[in-house]
Amino acid sequence: MTTNKSLGKWKLPQPTDVKEEDEWVPVPRIARTIPFGYTIEENEPDILLPVKIELDLLEKAKVYLKQYSLREVAAWLSKNSGRYISHLGLQKRIKHEKQRKNTARSLRKWATYAETALATAEKLETQRVGAKQTSTNTEL
Repeated sequence: MTTNKSLGKWKLPQPTDVKEEDEWVPVPRIARTIPFGYTIEENEPDILLPVKIELDLLEKAKVYLKQYSLREVAAWLSKNSGRYISHLGLQKRIKHEKQRKNTARSLRKWATYAETALATAEKLETQRVGAKQTSTNTEL
């Protein structure tokens, strides 16, 4: 007979290999709240400046969500970034990013369909083989 041994507690990996080549760009401020990973520019309150370390940690957190719970990842993210984010705030951020990516992917796909349809229509208009031509002076 076998017994189940305790696996102990799992600890999230620490941010040891944060990328330094990623470039984050400032974004316009749309809402009243400041999203995780951004701060307000002092001279221009309508521009949000990226905080590289927070955004890099957020990218790692997305990977960790495949293995750990939202609460664990949010606690890890808050601890390592020094800025608090709740598990619901993290969930909302991930959800909205997925929606934006899916919308962008759909729009790009529709744009290629439209380009293909336009090219096909132009090709058909130039060929006009066997098409019936109508005259402007038709007598009844």
